[in-house]
Parts: sequence; structure tokens; C-alpha cells
Amino acid sequence: MRVLITGGTGFLGQALCPRLQASGHEVVILTRQSRPRLPKGVARSATRLDDLEAGQFDAVINLAGEPIGDGRWTEDRKKLLLDSRIVVTSNVVEWMRKAKRPPQALISASAVGYYGEQGDRPITEDTQPTPGFTHDLCAAWEREAGKAAELGARVCIMRIGVVLDRDGGALAKMLPAFRMGAGGRLGSGRHYFPWIHREDTASICQWLLERPEARGAYNASAPNPVTNAEFTRALGRALGRPTVLPMPEAALKLLFGEMSELLLVSDRMLPKRLLDSGFKFRYPDLGRALAAIFGSDR
Repeated sequence: MRVLITGGTGFLGQALCPRLQASGHEVVILTRQSRPRLPKGVARSATRLDDLEAGQFDAVINLAGEPIGDGRWTEDRKKLLLDSRIVVTSNVVEWMRKAKRPPQALISASAVGYYGEQGDRPITEDTQPTPGFTHDLCAAWEREAGKAAELGARVCIMRIGVVLDRDGGALAKMLPAFRMGAGGRLGSGRHYFPWIHREDTASICQWLLERPEARGAYNASAPNPVTNAEFTRALGRALGRPTVLPMPEAALKLLFGEMSELLLVSDRMLPKRLLDSGFKFRYPDLGRALAAIFGSDR
């Protein structure tokens, strides 16, 4: 297939694009960068949708969006987070609409934030969300992507958990403190942490792309979520470092304001639809995932 990928130079795109290329797909990346660092094997990119003919693509994978944890949630920051997802997705759907033969599939990112605070209850794709900024953000993002179904396109939504790998994402931000022995649980540590290895995330994206029967929302997280305390201990073991310095909830709220929700919300998300459809995770368990990420390197 010929596939357009928005956000293809990002953390997930750097793993996904070489995977698709190796499987025989042709990848074109849409990026705002004039001189992008293209993933391995990708030869073509564009900075404007209008420079590309939608009818020449079989599918679109939409990963664009400003990182949600890169700054306090001021009103300006919230607008940037919304616009970078909703406006881009809306533009992609309108670009598809102009084609006589629009792409047949749209695989669009969303996030576990769709569900909001859920406590200890298991979360499947049918779980009713709790209102809040992250839910509003993800719901609006998903609504825009869903409009592609009006064009006859197959639409899949990936509600992605916390993606783990050593060279980016949440784990890269945690590592300096943990390597110094200053890591510890956040708040009580009892809240659930819906993690997933980056390679499994890329594999899910390709799996949805290649299965014409796949439609609707899919939880993209490992089948064995852990609490923050369990994750903290596992990461400490993987690095051979102590994890005895907890960060109180009050301090997190003081430091990060409303954004502390990302660190304290509990989401025991399960990939029910993927498992029911036969998807196989390479890294279903946290210990195995962290061992693959760090190997013998400490």
C-alpha cells in the first residue's frame, strides 16, 4: 500500500515507518519541518497536503500532535494541544474528501486520556469515560477522524497508553532521576499505569492497517497493566538502582498544576478488542519489555 503518515518523524513514527517499508509498503511523511530527520528507509516527505494527491494513497496513518506532557497546561498550551490534533485531523479528512477515490483507510491516534480517572476498574473499549480535559481532547480528536467514514473509508482509532522505549517518550524523561537513584513512586503509587512497548505500538498500527475488517476504537496498551508503585520497582530493578524517594501528590500538583493529572490518574486499560481479534503482543509483561529496552546496560 501507499501510505501517508502525519507525525511520522516523531517517537512512534521512527519505529513504525521502517517497519512498514520492510513489509513492502511505500511511505510518504507529512511534516512541518523543512529538513526533517526521516525514519530509516523513507525517501519522500511533504510539508503541505495540497502538494499531494489524495487519490494516489491507499491509507493514511495520523500520528500528529504536540506532546501532551511537555509543559504546564496553560490556556495557550491547551489550545496548542487541541489544534495540533484536531486541526491537522480535520485537514486530513477534508483533503481525503476532495479526491475522486479517497484513501480506503484512516488509522488515527488517540490516547488513554479518553477514559479519564477510572480507579481500579478494568477499562475496555466500552468503558464510559470520566469528563475532564484529556477526555475532551481525545473525544474531539476521535470525532474528527470519524468523519472519514462518511467518505467510505475504514476508520480505526488507537487509544494509546504510555509508550516505552529508551530513546524518547515518557521513559526518557524518567531515566535521569532513576539512574541517579532518585526515582520513586508518585503519590500513593496505587494508580494504574497503562504502558506499552514502542515496538508493540508500531505492530498494532500495522496490524490495523493491513486488516480490512478492523474498524472502530482499539485500546493500544499491554495486556498486563501495573500500578505506578509496581512500575517504579520494575524500572529500578532493570536499572539496578534503588527507588526509595517517593514524590508526594501535593508536590506534584504544586510543580505541574493541572498537568499532574497525567502522573496521578488511574487507568487499568486492557486491549480487549485486539486480544479478541487474535493480536499477539511481543512484550505482554513489563519485566520482559524493560529487559528488551535496557538489556544488560545499566
